[in-house]
Amino acid sequence: MAAIWSSKGTDWELLSPTGFPDEATLHTLVEQAPRLLPLAGAPDLVVVGREVQLGSGYADLIAVERDGRIVVIEVKLAKNAEARRAVVSQVLAYAAYLHGTDIETLETDVLKGHLKKRSLTKLADAFATTDQEGSFDAQAFAANLRQNLQGGRFRLVIVLDSAPDELVRLAGYLEVVAEKLVIDLVTVSAYEVGGSKIIVPQRVEAERRTEEASATSASSSPAKGVTTDGADAFDAAIERAKPEERAQLKKLVEWARGLEEERVVELQTYVGKLERWILLPWLQRDHAGLVSLWNDGGAAIQFWRSMFQKRAPDFIAPVEAKTKIKIGQGNTVRVFDDELLALLADAYRVAAKGATKVLGDESAVSKG
Repeated sequence: MAAIWSSKGTDWELLSPTGFPDEATLHTLVEQAPRLLPLAGAPDLVVVGREVQLGSGYADLIAVERDGRIVVIEVKLAKNAEARRAVVSQVLAYAAYLHGTDIETLETDVLKGHLKKRSLTKLADAFATTDQEGSFDAQAFAANLRQNLQGGRFRLVIVLDSAPDELVRLAGYLEVVAEKLVIDLVTVSAYEVGGSKIIVPQRVEAERRTEEASATSASSSPAKGVTTDGADAFDAAIERAKPEERAQLKKLVEWARGLEEERVVELQTYVGKLERWILLPWLQRDHAGLVSLWNDGGAAIQFWRSMFQKRAPDFIAPVEAKTKIKIGQGNTVRVFDDELLALLADAYRVAAKGATKVLGDESAVSKG
């Protein structure tokens, strides 16, 4: 367990975890913020179902990775007797049920109601509708998903407030002998510090190999662009744009950096295969933003309706009134002014409120 110390003047005090009142609280935390889990390989994943019936049982959470691997997540408190051995049997039973399932059955039978609740029709929609980088390959995703289902390649994640030694040894042994499975054992501790809730997630390692079974082959991996932190790459590429567009592109960079200075967003620049630069003002807890900023020779603002609905729904109507367009999933405007940018900045500030602080112990995170 990570050690959290608090200072009161010259004295330092070792804090004790406040814990979680029940499993449902930890369950909801993981569902709302799966990115806080320090999983092997740091996969990009989206939760697509809660309490999903798989055979005679119900999986706490089902997620899917961007590369087409299904993730089964079980949440337990250490005081639950099932946290020692039974939870391993549960996740294996769910994996066995999913093994050999075809995509159509998974989407139209097993997950149909769960996808509908999340405004999704297919599993690929979990990434396609928020593909702010323009790098998602739906065909490669479907091919990998089908191969993983048929081959029984899954990620099994067990989340607890504290991991019993018996479970640590069992999970470690299982990953050694089950080469098609990636198994993550994660503890999440909660603390109260100065009126704020601090979450400390750790990946628990037994004495086991750190290599994980690959869900995709190199031949099936889609070509990707390059992502860099910050706005420098986007800023530097402005000189490649049309001269009449450069002032607007500079305005977009200044706007985004202003939100970064306020700690409302974190900025990343994506350069695609066709040398289109995309500046991504991402909300930290979502790893996505309300808009993406484009330089494809000209300046453009791209909107993401699902993020507005999720984080700033009251701003949909004002933005639509200002732009004279209906905000969709990836539609753009090329004409904008300071008033629109101010409105979008306010939307981001509202969207960023209420983020949970998360601390990670790097020594507990797998380097695999």
